Amino acid sequence: MSDIAPVWRPTVAVVGGGYGGARVAKALDDVAEVVLVEPKDAFVHNVAALRALVAPEWLPRIYFPYDNLLARGRVVRDHAVSVDSKRVVTGSGEEIAADYIVLATGSAYPFPGKADAVDTDAAHARYRASHEALAQAGRVLLLGAGPVGLELAGEIKAVWPDKHVTIADMADDILAGPFKPELRAELRRQLDALGVELLLGSPLREAPPTAPGTAGTFTVTTGAGSEVTADIWYRCYGVTPLTGYLADDLVAALTPASFVEVTPELRVTGHDTIFALGDITTLGPPMAGHASQQSEVVAANIRALISGEGELAEYVPMGPAIAVPLGPKGGAGEFPGQDGVVPGSVVADVKGRHMLVDPLVELFGVTR
Repeated sequence: MSDIAPVWRPTVAVVGGGYGGARVAKALDDVAEVVLVEPKDAFVHNVAALRALVAPEWLPRIYFPYDNLLARGRVVRDHAVSVDSKRVVTGSGEEIAADYIVLATGSAYPFPGKADAVDTDAAHARYRASHEALAQAGRVLLLGAGPVGLELAGEIKAVWPDKHVTIADMADDILAGPFKPELRAELRRQLDALGVELLLGSPLREAPPTAPGTAGTFTVTTGAGSEVTADIWYRCYGVTPLTGYLADDLVAALTPASFVEVTPELRVTGHDTIFALGDITTLGPPMAGHASQQSEVVAANIRALISGEGELAEYVPMGPAIAVPLGPKGGAGEFPGQDGVVPGSVVADVKGRHMLVDPLVELFGVTR
């Protein structure tokens, strides 16, 4: 019988297994008892979801089971229904007491930007059904001229160049946000070359009568009186932070819009051992790249607290950054520290062709 006492390891509960949560869980697996709470049976690479809609053969490539993410920790497949500063309670009633808690539940977004199904098979079925409806549609209406609407238009045109695609938005220009006018001009130029119609500056008088992503011809009218007829439509706006589970002493950190206030160290305001990252925070626009960068700060800071060594790191938000592919070959972007507009050839190399899949293969330990 060994006289060596087991080494105590603190429990870290990570709520949400998206881009940031999965990376934090893996990074702390060697120094803590990690419990990842996630309702989905697989990580979904939402960056490539629009590509999977127009090319369903991508679907198996963008879903990654959690089986090989953690070597020591465990994954609890369930929703968190109540989280305070000491514990996580799941939908099944399991209570997970934790020394550190990481809030990484991300946001909800309309299909096809994200699928709301927690089972991979059900999500695949929805994408395939919508793909079949889209393939038969001659006219497509996209509501929202932000990154998702523009990218979806480019994906559709890359597969079906003869489809008539209209992007409608109540804003006067595309791509709201702190981006360069030159970027918007370049994206408008490419959209015009693809034959995409922009209908800006006037909201619809009524919502389309059919469900998004389903077949059914309809006509809607803008406030300015323009009529738009389409055979299918998609909603390309509406980010909602998933923070409804926060309870008791964590509720005070919520803004009126249900985002979480955090310190520069990414600790939830008013709490030393609770961290938050990604779309649920007030740190900026929802982007997978931001969550990944923030995960490094969160993991480093929890390691420092566990070891009692070193200073806590602060997250420094990067400047405006975006890459908007318009199909596998086109698009444009804006990167911090780089003058001018990032051309489509670079965007295609960074994102457009391979959709940033390869790093996830290594993260989740899968064989492709």
